[in-house]
Amino acid sequence: MAAIELSTEFLAEESEPPPLTPLQMAWQRFRRHKMAMFGALLLIAIVLYITIGSVFFSEADANRTDLTIKLSPPSWLHPFGTDLAGRDILARTIYGGQISIIIGVLAVVVSIVIGVLIGAAAGFYGGVVDSILMRFTEAMFNIPQLLLLIVLAKFFGGKMPAFQFLGRSFSGSVVVIVGVIGLTSWMYLARIVRANFLSLKEQEFVTAAYCVGARNAALIFRHILPNTMAPIIVAATLDVANAILSEAYVSFLGLGVQPPTATWGNMLDQAYHHLDTEPWMWFFPGMLILLTVLGINFLGDGLRDALDPRSRR
Repeated sequence: MAAIELSTEFLAEESEPPPLTPLQMAWQRFRRHKMAMFGALLLIAIVLYITIGSVFFSEADANRTDLTIKLSPPSWLHPFGTDLAGRDILARTIYGGQISIIIGVLAVVVSIVIGVLIGAAAGFYGGVVDSILMRFTEAMFNIPQLLLLIVLAKFFGGKMPAFQFLGRSFSGSVVVIVGVIGLTSWMYLARIVRANFLSLKEQEFVTAAYCVGARNAALIFRHILPNTMAPIIVAATLDVANAILSEAYVSFLGLGVQPPTATWGNMLDQAYHHLDTEPWMWFFPGMLILLTVLGINFLGDGLRDALDPRSRR
């Protein structure tokens, strides 16, 4: 009888599934977040739209002008209508979306690099280094990003020559906008990284690595920084939406990316005087901005809950 009970317990242990890894648990929490899944699917659809669409439309199609069909309403030939220069709005939203998203991603890459380096150095070394870097961070908070973006785009955007990249033509103002957004949006991330470093550097695994002779660079980048990736990923995801909106602001004011390079923002600027008479000029690029920002925010909320080990959602 005892043998039968032992064999039953052994079979029960064998049938139990292996424990989930932290990544698997995060994926389960993310899948249960309905709005996050909706945001992810929405972003996938937008990315497919701007990538697969470029197979059917060339950049020349997006920039081709035909004054004989200017301000034409949506039709079978031009599903999104045409603008004041007779350019196809569907093709321009495809290529404009590529530029808007590229600007958002590159600006966030710049801000992540700066924010992580400053936050890691301040949190790890502490003392005078922490004081100097945090005072510099607080000073950067006082610089109005939008005003600086408008001023620099006004003075430098039109003076920088256009350039070719990956077969695409970019106006020089793209570099200015990416640089300004990236250089003025790293402060929150630096504070988050600093707070995590202050907590993690006192943990036993860091002390053990230090005792076996690990250098400071190894402690920062191999031991502490990987355990800080969750808040960095969440902050970076949400910052992409902010960067896309910032580009749209200045482009709407006519100070951002200059034609013929299309972005969703400068398409709204061209539709400003046709809000009532030709609504298709602003509806489609405006709706794409709205859907992209909503998708990114939903995705960021889901990642925040999924990557939080204390979450039970």
